[in-house]
Amino acid sequence: MSSIKKLAGDTLWYGGSSIVARFLNYLLTPYLTLKLSGVGYGEVSLIYAAIPFLNVLFTYGLETAYFRFSHKEHSQKEIYSTASISIFVSTLILSLIFLLNNNSIAQFLQLNNHPEFITYSVLIIALDTLTTLPFAKLRQDGRPVKFAFTRLANIFVTIGLTYFFISVCPTLVTQNPNGWIAKWYIKDYGVGYVIVANLIASALTFLLLLKEVLHINFSFNGSLWKQMIIYALPLLIAGFGGMINETFDRIMLGWWAPVTSVDAAKFEVGIYSACYKLSILITLFIQGFRMGAEPFFFKQAAGGNPQKTYARVMKFFVITITIMFLFVALYLDVWKHFIRNQQLWVGLKVVPILLLANMFLGIYYNLSIWYKLTNKTKYGAYITFIGAAITLAINAAFIPYFSYMACAWATFFSYGSMMVISFIWGQKHYKVPYAWKKLVAYIVIVVLLFFIHKGCIYLWSNTYFDIAVASILLYSYLKFLGLVEQKEFAKLPVIGKYFISNKSPISNS
Repeated sequence: MSSIKKLAGDTLWYGGSSIVARFLNYLLTPYLTLKLSGVGYGEVSLIYAAIPFLNVLFTYGLETAYFRFSHKEHSQKEIYSTASISIFVSTLILSLIFLLNNNSIAQFLQLNNHPEFITYSVLIIALDTLTTLPFAKLRQDGRPVKFAFTRLANIFVTIGLTYFFISVCPTLVTQNPNGWIAKWYIKDYGVGYVIVANLIASALTFLLLLKEVLHINFSFNGSLWKQMIIYALPLLIAGFGGMINETFDRIMLGWWAPVTSVDAAKFEVGIYSACYKLSILITLFIQGFRMGAEPFFFKQAAGGNPQKTYARVMKFFVITITIMFLFVALYLDVWKHFIRNQQLWVGLKVVPILLLANMFLGIYYNLSIWYKLTNKTKYGAYITFIGAAITLAINAAFIPYFSYMACAWATFFSYGSMMVISFIWGQKHYKVPYAWKKLVAYIVIVVLLFFIHKGCIYLWSNTYFDIAVASILLYSYLKFLGLVEQKEFAKLPVIGKYFISNKSPISNS
């Protein structure tokens, strides 16, 4: 159980800052939509939709390759130096290419009047890329405090500067039109200042990690680099496929929504995007888990019988996300108030579908360890592209008829297929004794509890009754888990003492 406790701690430290980042970014959205014009917010959204694709290109899977090769025969310093030099050179080349073509890119993104936005964005991506391996090194070396501090510093600087530029500076300029702020402040440059705030925060992050950035001996092992690139390139391809699965449905919805105007199509996209945010709880947990799990899995691979540990991790993971599913799905009438525009509530029916889809994605991330440990990362690319093909096919076929519901079901079937394929292939190449029948049963049970709740509130639509039934069903599931997993829960810190009993627990097979 000590390995499980360590993973929980790593997830808390390494994933916590990423969770806070995404949550605070979510909370920043109402502020930006209030302060920026609709066109301005659209420009911000456009830029930040493109950045993830470029991040995948700039890092090309070397972070995961670093974790994988850190447990091979080469020294840590040689692996880190080789990977870092590769990142430095490729970042310089790619940055120059994009900077020299910033006007063309601005036209492509319909930002003709502000090519400097492209310049800022490229600099942000470059700085973030140069800190990718230093962050990975902190995780590899088990230094969670500095990792979390640096992540949080970036977050709060971004938020603080955004507020300063957009809300404080105009007031200071009005009060003192001849002051030093008035000399450089540009009125109605809100979008630019959002990006500038991010750029300054990225520069600060780079400085905070400068010690790790420079922790190289400038020795480059060409043979090792080739092995790492062969391992990493399929992850690059998979990364692009992942971006299609994650964001492209909104673009397709804007093209083909069954409405009569462009503005109406944008409204459909708004409905879907806003409701998608309500699945954020599971998404945040999955992201935090991944930050702690990847180095953990590779370290466990060097020990005896790591497959048993991976199976137990999967069990606790599925238990956690099924509880999260019920916590969001059963209390949806409470969670919906995070969407301030009630006109968007019409799309709430997609939330349970997206919650299940994200559960499948989280399980897939757990399962994907098999092709990373066996150096068969090409299978990760195959699986991701199968998922991307399903996403594109379902959306193309059904968006013209079912609008954003088609997007939700496309996500469900895409991630579900990826999960099933990864499990089947993984058991052939790297067998792990997952208690898959029990885990499938847990998922089926929470879905049935959701439908029982829907049936009850259909018979009597009352807010207090709704919450009462939801609470009874959630408590019943927790009680059921406590009985079935009593033996496992008894080993957990803090809460374990509540599960120690002389009664024989139900089998944990």
